[in-house]
Amino acid sequence: MRPADSALPLRHAVALGLLQGPAELLPVSSSAHTTLVPWLAGWPYAALDGESRKSFEVALHAGASLALAIEMRAELAAQLTGMDRRAAAVLALSLAPAAIAGYALRGRIERGLGGPRSIAVGLAAGALAMALADARTRQPEREREDVRPGDGLALGLAQAAALMPGVSRNGATLTAARARGFGRAGAQALSWETGLPVILAAVALKAGRLLRRGVPRGTLAALVAGGVSAFVSTLASARVLRGGRRAGRALAPYSLYRCLLAALVMARVRRTR
Repeated sequence: MRPADSALPLRHAVALGLLQGPAELLPVSSSAHTTLVPWLAGWPYAALDGESRKSFEVALHAGASLALAIEMRAELAAQLTGMDRRAAAVLALSLAPAAIAGYALRGRIERGLGGPRSIAVGLAAGALAMALADARTRQPEREREDVRPGDGLALGLAQAAALMPGVSRNGATLTAARARGFGRAGAQALSWETGLPVILAAVALKAGRLLRRGVPRGTLAALVAGGVSAFVSTLASARVLRGGRRAGRALAPYSLYRCLLAALVMARVRRTR
């Protein structure tokens, strides 16, 4: 394969990197947008060979996870220094289901469920679950400090379900936390705190595989551009979204957006057929 055959235009790499930040932090599925935006815009992203796409997605997630680790360094330090038996159980249970499912099923999921139609289904199904959980009222609402091992398991199962394209890790964990009675701000805090270790572990595993295989020819510039853009956009988005009243925002607007995007995708699929 010639370098030109495997290269992603730099402007597309930067655009997808800038999109990664808000899509990673909002319950709209960053992986869905990485696939759907080029498909809807007519970019040649889907025509790239599989190794080039995987490498680029690793670069996006690496940039985003590094930015999140920097932004959440205080929370990470507090977790590590003040971790008791209950907190350790919560963390382990929130990690285990996603790790097991990722090891056993990720290849099958990527091969069978990575197309626009299946992503649209994931967007719509996740939107419905998220809207129902957010509409549920429980008084008094639980606080972040009230998290128990059973909540960790629920969050871990949600992160395993988010392996399905379009579901969204952030959306699934918010749904699980709201269904368990946590307030919106507490649910968002739990979503980020339990999600970051999963993201970091997944990036480390994928990056290790990439280094063993080697960077595909003609992709290095796009990987760097996408990773740097993702880092900048994630850091900026985190500082905006983690502040003030935004942490307790309602989920209905995101559910509506996901349904509209899913409808747009399905309409496009019907036209192309």
